Amino acid sequence: MPEPDPERPERPESPGGYDPVGPRPREAMSPTGQGGAMDLALQEAESVEGVTKTTGPAGPQERARSLWSDAWHQLRRNPVFIISSLMILFLVIIAIWPQVIASGDPLHCELSKSQQGSAPGHPFGYDTQGCDVYTRTVYGARASITVGVCATLGVALLGSALGGLAGFFGGWGDALLSRVADIFFGIPVILGGLVFLSVVTSTTVWPVVGFIVLLGWPQLARIARGSVITAKQNDYVQAARALGAGNGRMLLRHVAPNAVAPVIVVATIALGTYIALEATLSFLGVGLRPPTVSWGIDISNAATQIRNAPHMLLYPAGALSLTVLAFIMLGDAVRDALDPKLR
Repeated sequence: MPEPDPERPERPESPGGYDPVGPRPREAMSPTGQGGAMDLALQEAESVEGVTKTTGPAGPQERARSLWSDAWHQLRRNPVFIISSLMILFLVIIAIWPQVIASGDPLHCELSKSQQGSAPGHPFGYDTQGCDVYTRTVYGARASITVGVCATLGVALLGSALGGLAGFFGGWGDALLSRVADIFFGIPVILGGLVFLSVVTSTTVWPVVGFIVLLGWPQLARIARGSVITAKQNDYVQAARALGAGNGRMLLRHVAPNAVAPVIVVATIALGTYIALEATLSFLGVGLRPPTVSWGIDISNAATQIRNAPHMLLYPAGALSLTVLAFIMLGDAVRDALDPKLR
C-alpha cells in the first residue's frame, strides 16, 4: 500500500472507488505515455489554452477603428491625397504670406515695359500695363483662396443646417425648403451673377462670397437632407428615442456625426468650383474689381492680347487650373476614404 503524501490531504472515497469531490487539478488529464486518444486530446487542450491566454477569449485584442480614424488611415496611404494636400498647403502659404516668394509690388507698373517677355528678376514677363506677371500671379492666390474657402464655409453651414433640420423633422418645413431650393436651382449661376453683382460697387471679396452662398446652399441642403433621413432610420437612433432622448440630443449626438460625411465630400469638391466661378465672374467684369489682384482679372486683361503676349494669359490661367485641380483631387480622395462602397 503506497504511503500517504504529506503535502496532499486525504479525501474520503466512495465505496466503489468514486471520488465525490472530483479529480485533483490536472490529475484526471495526466498523460498516459501510450500515445492514445487521451494524450492527443490533452495536447490539443494545452495548445488551445495557450492561444487563449495569448490572444484572449475573443481573439486578438485589436481596437476597432471609427469611421473617421479609418478614413484617415486610408488617406495617409493615398498618393492623390498627399499630392493634393501639398499643393493646397503651398497655395495657402503663398495666399497668407505672398512676400515669401514674391518681393515686388503687384500694383507697381511701368508702361515702358508693357508686354515684354521674361527678364532677370521677372521670370513671367510683364502685362499690358507693365506690371510684373509673376508678382500678380502670386498675389492673386490670396483673393481666389479667400473666396473659395469663405464661400464653401458659408454654403456648408447654411445648407447643412437647413437641410439637416428639414430632413430630421420633416413636415411642412421640409416641403417648404424643397420648393425654395427648386426655385434657386432654376436660376442660372452666370446670369444671376451678372444681375446681382452688376449693382454692387464694392471692390472687396464679400459680395462675391455672398452671391455664391446665396446660390450654392440648395445643393448642400439637399445632400444634407437625404443623409439625415437615411441616418435617422438606423437602429441606434430608434433605440435612443425609445430610451427617452430628446430631439436635440439625437440630432447632435447620433444623427449629425453619421450624416456629415457626404456634406464634407461635396463641399471639398465644390471649393474648387467656387474658385473657378469667382474667376469667371471676374473675367466678365462683375466679380472682383481693381485694385484687387485676381487671376480672373488678369485673364480678362490678357484675353485680347493672347497673340501678341501669350505669357500674360498662360501663367494666371495655369495657376487657376492647378488650384482647381488640387481641390478636386482632394475631394475625390476624401470621397473614396469616407465611402466604404468605393474601397
